[in-house]
Amino acid sequence: QVTVVESGGGMVQAGGSLRLSCAASGRAFSTIYWYRQAPGKEREFVAVWVRSNGTTRHTDSVKGRFTIFRDNARKTVDLQMDNLKPEDSAMYYCSARILRASYWGQGTQVTVSS
Repeated sequence: QVTVVESGGGMVQAGGSLRLSCAASGRAFSTIYWYRQAPGKEREFVAVWVRSNGTTRHTDSVKGRFTIFRDNARKTVDLQMDNLKPEDSAMYYCSARILRASYWGQGTQVTVSS
């Protein structure tokens, strides 16, 4: 059974930090993505981690502030978010992929106040 569960969201002031975690199990996923969706906006790509070689990529708006990485001890793919801005407020989703199949979590809310 495949499960994808996000955790770590919350409310923080601008300039603060949060760490999101994605626990994906049931398959040997090749890539783990983080996306976000703010009210009234389309879901957008945030970051990706590739299992085969550890490659990561971040969207331009979060470069230098967010870091996606694999926590081997916890077996999660985390998103460390620093220097948060109000425009980072959104529901954050993890997507675990293998071949052409994508599995999504329910999301975790991030709210950044100014």
